[in-house]
Amino acid sequence: MTKLIALIDGSIYSKSVCDHTAWAAGRTGANVEIIHVLGHQETSTEPVNLSGNIGLGARTALLEELAEHDAKTAKLSQKRGRMILEDAKARLLSDGLDKVSTRLRLGGIAETIQNYEKDASFIIVGKRGEAADFAKMHLGSNLERVVRSSNKPVLVAARSFTPVRRFLIAFDGGPSSLKAVEHIAEGDLFSDLECRIIMVGKETSHTKTQLDNAVKTLKKKGFTTEAGIEKGYPSEVISKFVEEDTINLVVMGAYGHSRIRSLVIGSTTTEMVRSCKVPVMLFR
Repeated sequence: MTKLIALIDGSIYSKSVCDHTAWAAGRTGANVEIIHVLGHQETSTEPVNLSGNIGLGARTALLEELAEHDAKTAKLSQKRGRMILEDAKARLLSDGLDKVSTRLRLGGIAETIQNYEKDASFIIVGKRGEAADFAKMHLGSNLERVVRSSNKPVLVAARSFTPVRRFLIAFDGGPSSLKAVEHIAEGDLFSDLECRIIMVGKETSHTKTQLDNAVKTLKKKGFTTEAGIEKGYPSEVISKFVEEDTINLVVMGAYGHSRIRSLVIGSTTTEMVRSCKVPVMLFR
């Protein structure tokens, strides 16, 4: 039996993550493990020395008070985490799932993914978390960490869930997009859904052959597929197709370059996730 990992953090995206998870588990028959990760800053009981130059006795009393405060804060964070997990589990059970487990994890998100993803088919996470700046369209700080640290596909949930009937593959012929095509062809998640596959760039005999081969792979598995090569900037072209063709989900390769290069010239992955108002499934 396969497993899906749903990462939640108590943000407004947590409900959407649960809805996307229910949809995916319903189509694949997978078990679900819901994980909430508490960072070290939320559970640390180490006293912070804010005493300055006050006297020794007063300083000792203050440090003891700070340590007690930190301990209470850590307990409250863990209690809140358990409540978040209980609410998410109840939501999934009400959606008809019966194989749902929860896990409260202390530590880093990347370490958590590496420890628990081994027997998972893919991971589901919200586009933005509790600390995201919605006005500036910032993505969640943990999103890139999850995608870069995982060896599994990552489904990035949109703010609200819409039933998926038609999906688009942003295909570039690279290893990640080839992996995506194979995953779609061999799995149950996308079966009987309409497929559009688009390459963005200059049409050459090489790119046409790559696209044709991808289409053949999907058609052999019974997919109804439309395909084409379009000129333009990837995030703009794909976003246009999403709106005009009523696309409910985008599939693409993720973070093909280093973090440093992405900082210098930007990231197509980040732009795509930010600009698309539908969920995006990322493959590395």
